[in-house]
Amino acid sequence: MMRQMRDNTKWIMLLTATAFVGLMIFQWGMDITGQGGMTTGEIGRVNGTPVLYDDFNQTYRRLFDQVQTAQEDPVTTQQIKDIEDAAWDEVVDQVLIMQELERRGIVVTDSEILSAARFSPPPEFQSSPSFQTDGVFDIQKYQAYLSSPTIDQLFLLQLESYYREVIPRGKLLRQVSSDIYLTEASLWDEFRDRNEAISVRYLAFNPVQRIPDSEVNVGVEEVRNYYNSNPDEFSFPAQATVGTIVMDKTPTASDTLAAAELAMDIRQQLMDGDPFEEVITRPDLLGGSGELGWFSRDQMVPEFSEAAFSAQVGEITTPVQTSFGFHIIEVQDQAGDSIQARHVLVPIRRTDDSELELLILADSLEELGENEGFKEASEALGLVTGTAVLNPEFSFIAGAGEVGEASEWVFEEEASEGDVSPLFETREAFYMLEILEIQEAGTVSLEDATPSIEQTLANSKKIENGKDQASEVLNELNEDVALEELASNLDLEIQEAGPYTRLDFAQGLGRLNAATGAGFGLNIGEFSDVIEANNNVFILQLLDHTPPDSLVFASESGDLRTQLTAIAQQTRLQEWIESLRSVARINDRRDEVLNADPDASAQQQMPLVF
Repeated sequence: MMRQMRDNTKWIMLLTATAFVGLMIFQWGMDITGQGGMTTGEIGRVNGTPVLYDDFNQTYRRLFDQVQTAQEDPVTTQQIKDIEDAAWDEVVDQVLIMQELERRGIVVTDSEILSAARFSPPPEFQSSPSFQTDGVFDIQKYQAYLSSPTIDQLFLLQLESYYREVIPRGKLLRQVSSDIYLTEASLWDEFRDRNEAISVRYLAFNPVQRIPDSEVNVGVEEVRNYYNSNPDEFSFPAQATVGTIVMDKTPTASDTLAAAELAMDIRQQLMDGDPFEEVITRPDLLGGSGELGWFSRDQMVPEFSEAAFSAQVGEITTPVQTSFGFHIIEVQDQAGDSIQARHVLVPIRRTDDSELELLILADSLEELGENEGFKEASEALGLVTGTAVLNPEFSFIAGAGEVGEASEWVFEEEASEGDVSPLFETREAFYMLEILEIQEAGTVSLEDATPSIEQTLANSKKIENGKDQASEVLNELNEDVALEELASNLDLEIQEAGPYTRLDFAQGLGRLNAATGAGFGLNIGEFSDVIEANNNVFILQLLDHTPPDSLVFASESGDLRTQLTAIAQQTRLQEWIESLRSVARINDRRDEVLNADPDASAQQQMPLVF
């Protein structure tokens, strides 16, 4: 299968799974009730309702189609599995929704469809330039189009089908979320959290680092009590030590040289007078080129800025390399410390020859690994081997990235020590494994856990000592001793943070914790109590405060209510569909159907995406 996929992967792309909520509201419907004349066969059942293979395959194809232009890299075996899972989840959700619509008696009338078609066009139409005036959707243009005597009748049937799907689901959404109401107080709290800002200065006592281990004592009985009271901390999942062969997909030095030569050729085209607008449409550029507008030196990466700001107006620079690729820059204008420019971006990627060479090597590794063995394959092909430790909860191999497919092979397919894996593929690499050792799930012994427990308890005692020290400082501050003097005596640095809101990350303090929140309860110049956060101890002083503006809130509360209500509805929908799933009888026959022997079942086959 691996080899067959690579024969067709020049144009295959993968979609990140579409969120259920967006699908429920906006997706064009499909017949998934089993009443639409499907003949290919079942791939599963949900509460007795068939999940038809054709519906699954249609969803699978759509997920591919939506990203064919969004990802240059070929689909990988790991992505194949991810998209199969996403397609399955989607069709199961569709069946559950249809069952719930029927149970609740939710239907749509012809008059509702006519009204929606005239006054609530699908989002795709609202964003179409054909129905816009000065960049804004024009309902009159849309309605005129619907009333046109030349309109395609097939389109009207499709539009009717769309509303027959969407309107009942909208009613279902309103029923499911009918009790959601946001009070003015909750809206104000959210507005305040986003807009109220403070600036502070603070002392961070850093007791874990500053207090020596020799100043705290951890007893044997304390260690034992901690071990017995926190069993979950010392349990570990099954893990496997594996040998690895990783074949990196990143471009080689020769690929970089080829990109540089292409960039020089493109520059020469521009120098010879070829229109910029035509040059940037070359299929080998893959996008990213075009007008950059006005920008200052610090808005671009240093290499780009150095070349652009060294050029004269009208000059076309020689190619300059950044992490994005090679840029040919044309400076169009200059004013003050800013310039206006456009550029052609030549990406650094594998050439066809380089990619073919990699695929041939991957095929050779797959064949030798299967027939000769792991070590023999690596030696025959001159490939470097390494080792990695995998477990079901975290499967990562340097150079290959996340390797969930390999983890499934190790832990779910009952592989044994000495087994050699098939050749797997991620977006970063091809890779193969040999199982060196498998360790079953278990619990760390008290003896082995003792050093880490001692450190944990020692750090906890250091924090308490740090809080005592901070309390002494706070007492002296209340007696009008300057913060600067106390900081100097303790060899601590006074630091500042802000302005930041309740939701922001504050430098040195963190985010959404006691340290960042404490300042919002202070008056300007006032010191906080001793604060423990982020395994540290702080004292804060408020320097500045920007309160939330009630007039701005009054003008924006309507939009805020709409936004927060939509978020609450989406959350409710997710919870609702999960609750339906939790009690549903779901029979997943994908393994049986998709991996069936083709001679045994001529009707059932893998999704035809190639």
